[in-house]
Amino acid sequence: MEVAVSHLGITIISVAIIVGVIGRVLNWVWLRPKRLEKRLREEGFKGNSYRLLFGDERELRSMMQDVKTRPINLEDDPVPRVLPYQDKTVKRYGKNCFIWIGPTPLVILMNPEHIKEVFNNMVDFPKVKSNPLIKYLLSGIADHEGEKWVKHRKIINPAFHLEKLKLMLPAFCHCANEMVNKWIKLTAEKGSCEVDVWPYLNSSTGDVISRTAFGSSFEAGTRIFQLLLEQSELTARVMRSLYFPGWRFVPTKTHRRMRAIENEVQELLKGVIQLRESARKEGEAPKNDLLGLLLESNRREMQQGEKGMSVKDIIDECKIFYFAGQETTAVMLNWTMVLLSRFPEWQTRARDEIRELFGNRKPTYDELSRVKVVTMILYESLRLYPPAPWLNRAMPKDTKLGNFTLPANSVVWIPVLLVQHDTEIWGHDAKEFNPERFSEGVLKATKGKSSFLPFGVGPRICIGQNYALLEAKMLMVLVLQNFWFELSPNYVHAPYLSLNIAPQYGTPIILHKF
Repeated sequence: MEVAVSHLGITIISVAIIVGVIGRVLNWVWLRPKRLEKRLREEGFKGNSYRLLFGDERELRSMMQDVKTRPINLEDDPVPRVLPYQDKTVKRYGKNCFIWIGPTPLVILMNPEHIKEVFNNMVDFPKVKSNPLIKYLLSGIADHEGEKWVKHRKIINPAFHLEKLKLMLPAFCHCANEMVNKWIKLTAEKGSCEVDVWPYLNSSTGDVISRTAFGSSFEAGTRIFQLLLEQSELTARVMRSLYFPGWRFVPTKTHRRMRAIENEVQELLKGVIQLRESARKEGEAPKNDLLGLLLESNRREMQQGEKGMSVKDIIDECKIFYFAGQETTAVMLNWTMVLLSRFPEWQTRARDEIRELFGNRKPTYDELSRVKVVTMILYESLRLYPPAPWLNRAMPKDTKLGNFTLPANSVVWIPVLLVQHDTEIWGHDAKEFNPERFSEGVLKATKGKSSFLPFGVGPRICIGQNYALLEAKMLMVLVLQNFWFELSPNYVHAPYLSLNIAPQYGTPIILHKF
């Protein structure tokens, strides 16, 4: 009798567990999404009805694959090629709309006032914690919240002060000059030649981040760059797929490779940090590169009795240095050269200003800060081709935003590319290349609105924006001093979304040496 009762009890518990699991799954894949959809429609948002489990993902992925097979004309709007499904949704339903990524609704916001409120309110709109596999590439300060984010930002900030950036200018100049000299050799025989500038820009910005972050050349950091490049491609792949809870533990080929890359990068960067620590203990003075400044700032924090960063924390920040510092700047420079090739009158204006300010000399920091036309051009390039075409934030609870109350468990999705191409915000020429709009600075161009977002906005604005712009100015100045350039007949205009807006078929440009 006791055995029968025991078996009955076990059966009841097992059934209860199974029913509980089924209930949670049912809630996740159907009940909660339908409740969220009802709430969003009551708030005036429009979008497709939720489709079981996948939402809009299948159509989104299909459109992304389709657009990659069809390049566009130079004068065409890049938005439908880079964000085809999102663009279609906004055109169909208006700016207050939503799309489904699996069972999660992404609430599209394009109102600059709403954008400002979202990015200024880090408590109600924290970073999205979606696919944990993304942390293999994008971790560190870009991913932290609360006190940990405050702590890391405080420790990292000194490395990006303008006085410290001035010390990095020689490295910017050296790396840009090396690239320009390679191009000079290529043009030596005939005075001009066709060059795919995309890999050169990647190599040069990689060299810069290696020297300024770790004091080593690009060659010394080649293995880390190769690994992070592969990791970025794998990350882009998993971001395009629906993530199921616990899926990261499944030993797929992609998952195994991502973990292997993470382990190797961790060991390589740990070795760099240990060498620095050993040198310091032997009496060597700290270096003025980003890693040296970070280690010193962290040490001062701990000497004051505060909790500093762990070695793992520092490694994560180094990965961000590598990835964001290299690829983002390369993307900005790539589209700047494409745009200047299309609009040679702006090449001439920039070159004339450079010659007037410092001729063929290498510019000093103060001279570089007075280069106005190049700055205008870079801003306009970032507006038309922002490296990161979207940003998002989570909503862990029901949140008031303007006249809306957005439901918990949805995600705010800011389509940076669409916002920066919006004619209602930027005027009738929003889709045209017009650096003149930035002639009086970003604040005047945006009329004080949160509508220029290549580096984000608010407290979490990209800490490296001044670094990236200074590096880009130096490289563009040296290129303009030595060449005029135009797009090759072999150029195929095909901006596409990887993790950034990259050129799908490279960027062949004809360089003409002065």
